[in-house]
Formats: sequence, structure tokens, C-alpha cells
Amino acid sequence: MSLKTAGTALTRTLWARGSRTPPLARSPKANKLSTTCSVFAETKQGNTKQQQQQQSSASSDRPTGDGPSCSEPPHTCTTGEKKRAAKEPAGAPGVRGVRRRSFTSTAAPMDQRSYLWSRYNDTKRLVYDLIPPGACNLLNSSTIYANNEVKLAEVDIYGFDYDYTLALYSNALNTMIYNRAKDFLIEHFKYPEGLRKYDYIPNFAVRGLHYDIQKGLLMKIDAFHYIQPGTVYRGLSPVPDEEVLQLYGGTFHVPLQQDSGFYGKEAIGMVHLKGYMYKWVMQDLDKFILRGEETDAVLHQLVSQGKKLFLITNSPFSFVDKGMTHMVGKDWREFFDVVIVQADKPHFFTDCIKPFRRLDNKGDLRWEKINSLDKGQIYKQGNLFDFLRLTGWRGSKVLYFGDHLYSDLADLMLRHGWRTGAIVPELELETKVVSTDRYALSLTWLQALTGLMERLQVHRDPDSKRVFLEWQKEREELRVMTKNFFNPQFGSIFRTCHNPTYFSRRLSRFSDIYMASLSCLLNYDLSYTFYPRRTPLQHEAPLWMDQLCTGCMKKPFLEEMSQIR
Repeated sequence: MSLKTAGTALTRTLWARGSRTPPLARSPKANKLSTTCSVFAETKQGNTKQQQQQQSSASSDRPTGDGPSCSEPPHTCTTGEKKRAAKEPAGAPGVRGVRRRSFTSTAAPMDQRSYLWSRYNDTKRLVYDLIPPGACNLLNSSTIYANNEVKLAEVDIYGFDYDYTLALYSNALNTMIYNRAKDFLIEHFKYPEGLRKYDYIPNFAVRGLHYDIQKGLLMKIDAFHYIQPGTVYRGLSPVPDEEVLQLYGGTFHVPLQQDSGFYGKEAIGMVHLKGYMYKWVMQDLDKFILRGEETDAVLHQLVSQGKKLFLITNSPFSFVDKGMTHMVGKDWREFFDVVIVQADKPHFFTDCIKPFRRLDNKGDLRWEKINSLDKGQIYKQGNLFDFLRLTGWRGSKVLYFGDHLYSDLADLMLRHGWRTGAIVPELELETKVVSTDRYALSLTWLQALTGLMERLQVHRDPDSKRVFLEWQKEREELRVMTKNFFNPQFGSIFRTCHNPTYFSRRLSRFSDIYMASLSCLLNYDLSYTFYPRRTPLQHEAPLWMDQLCTGCMKKPFLEEMSQIR
């Protein structure tokens, strides 16, 4: 079947599915400028009824989204075009395509408004008709995603943080931390008593937000340090975009200076330093610790394959011992070759001042010099430089897992060459949202509408400008809609409209792989290689086959996981 015949068949199919109204009639000059020229050439030879429908639709003001539309078939060369194409240099296929699709000619369509809405409906019909049902249903939150190529066969040593990595906590703990921090603000920092009336709202904020201390604003920032419009809050109240622009000198750009403390963060820190969190968790392990059986399964899998394990945590030994005994059993220390508590990360990774000290079986501090890090012993503080010297565990044969990009992973990745794995529990919700047909359709139409505006922006007559204002309004509504799928206040933790978030860019920089929880390792054997998808750069075409699967088939689904969940 020729391209012309295929295009005609596709066009007729789309007409049949829609309102059976063909595209708007246009002049021969306009047909030559459009990639739909072959469609219009053939419809002129069609029956009288279709011609009457064309004439009646041309008088309409704005076709609806479900109204007249046809897809644009591939452009078919006329005899003259074939002769010209033969003379064009090989190796520059995009040049000919751009030349044929140019809309910059001074020969404008007879009815500019109708022409633009016809192109709009052609595009929308393609989006609604050509997205396969359930296109993203195969996405799974138990997948491990790769920013960098990682060969597990080359990894001999696995390291772990404890809190929110080996041990996952329920949301009930967040409520208790919030309430205690609120008390600290009132009692120690003299905040007003009226603060007590504000309860914890679990789904209000998201991970990776920034707080402007001077202006008292909570906001979401993208990878280029621009505030995402509609995501700035003063307390629980949204700040209008116009006011944000005034506050930041007419721009959404925020030059991020070195982080400094603010009272809210200090109050949260005091909850940890004074041991309240540890006390609460140890009093009710079943209530606060989640999915401990999965942690047990991961450790068993690694040790059974001859891997060495170590633990570096800021938490005290008594707290870690209680939690690990609850999840793994009283012999949990036999899994680890080295255990380090109260490490004072991130300073553990950057300073070389504090020496290691050993704890005895009662948890009391011993003062002899540490010349080796032995299995079965518990060590306190220390530093990474002595750790590397005493163990010899260097480079890409070490894979360390943590939940905090800066405290756990940044220095290990940038300064020491360890492989790093980030634990991002929010992936469970994000992948569920991305897998819905409604989100896929909204996002695809948003991208298609944006592309349409980019291609047709050369039309600048008054009618066209009015159409573009309507399209721009719809585009903004779609942006808000796709944001609200994740979180009404701040949206996805990975995206600000079309850009990656500040958090997402750091996640890509500081982690080789990332996952919702450690249990995702149960889906892969220990000789598996993680390959990152070749994401097209802006100047590249998305021609690679693995772009089509969007990571759906990157998880082997081993039996271990099905036995756990």
C-alpha cells in the first residue's frame, strides 16, 4: 500500500469514528503549505455530500474537541518534489521535512481561524484515537530505575542506612513528630499559643520543597532554580503568582544560596536529638515499622550469595537493635560484617577527625584504639577515610543505599566512586498515577497541544492571536490538571510542568539507581545489569525502541517478591 493510500485509509477511518465531518476546505495555495494536501486533494474527488459538509463546517466558529477532525497522513511527494528531493544532499533528512512543512509563506489560508481549529482537531483526534488502551498499565512500583549502568555481578559489598531504608515507618510517626515539634516551637522558641490548633496534614506537602526563610514561603523549584507557578504557600494559604513576581523582583527565578537553619527545622531536629522518636518507635514496633519481613528477605538473599554487608546509621545502637531484632531476629548482627551507629552523617563522609570507638555488649563505650573493623562488633562515630583504610572497600564494587540524597549519597557518589541506590517511597504513588489512562491521555494531549502551538505560532494575524489565547488558556488548565493528579498543592516530586524538579535533578546526579523500597531488589538476581534508557536530548529524535516501553519491561518479576506480598 502506498503512503498516499495509507494516509487516505487512516483519514477515512478517523472520519468514521468522529462526527463524519471532513476538514475545512481551503485554497490550493494553502493545501501546498500543509502536510494534509493529499487528504484535501482526494476529498475534492469525493461525493457531493462530503463537499457540502466541508462548506457547512467552514462557516462554524470553533469545532469542538470531539468534532470535525482527520489525521494528517504522511506527506506524499508530487513528481516535482521527487525531482527536487533527489537533488538534496543525503544525510540531512530533516531539512527536506522542514521545508515541505513550512507555514511561513505569505499565502495565508482563506479562513485563518477555521484553518487553525481544523489543525487543532486533527491533532486531538490523533491523540484520542491512536493512544493504545492501557498503554502504561505495565508500570510497576517494584521496578528499580537506573540513572547509570550498574552491573550487580561486579558488586561485592552492600551498605545500608537504617532509618527509612532498612526500616520503613508508618505515617503515624510523622504525626507524632509534628506535634512534638510544634510544642518545641511554642515552649522553646516562644511561638504563639495559637499554633497548637493546627493539626498535621499528611498530604499537604511533598518531598523536595524549598523554604524561603526571609519571606516565610514554602515553594517548589525546578532544576533551573525557577519557581513553579501556583506552588508557593505562606503557611496553608497559596500566594498568587502576581505577588510572587513582586516579591522576587519580577521573576520566578530564585538564586539558591547555601542552606541555613530555620526554627521549624531545628524543632524537628530536637525531636530526634532528645530521643522522642526512638522512644515512640521502641514502645510500639508493630505500629510504626512497616514491611520488616521484606528487609529480612533482602538480607537473606544477599548473604546467601556471598555478599558482604555493612550498616552506617546516625541512630543509636539501642534503637537499631530493637528494630532489627523485630524485623530480622535477635541474630541480626550476623548478617553484617561492619555495624556503625551514631555516625554523624554527612560529616562522617567528609571529615576525618572523629575516630571509631567500640561498644561492648551492654552498649557502653570502650576507649581502646581501633585497628580493625570486625564482624559482630558495634562501632560508634568514626569517619569514612578510616573506614576505607581499615576495610579496603573502594570504588564500584560497593553499593550503598540511603533515603537522603545529601546526607547519604552525594559524597559517596562524587568523591569516592561508590555505587549508590536511593530509596524513594513516593514512587509507589507516582507510578500509580502515571499508569492511569486519564493521566496518560491528559499528558499526551498537553504535549500535542504544545507542539501544535510551537509549529503554528508563525500565524500572527488578529484572528490567529485570539485562537492562540484560547489554546494557551487550555494549556495552562491541562498543566494544572496534570499537577493535581499527584498533589493539589505541589504536584509530582519529579516534575515542574515540563522540567525536572530540583529534587529530581539531584536524584539523577547522586544515585546510580533508585527504587520505592529495598524489597525491589527481590525482583532481580544478583548478576542483573541495570541499563538506563537513552533519553533523547532536545536536539535528538526519539528513535530508540526502548523509548516505547517507558521502562515497563525492565523488571523480571522473580518469585521471591510474590511470596512476600
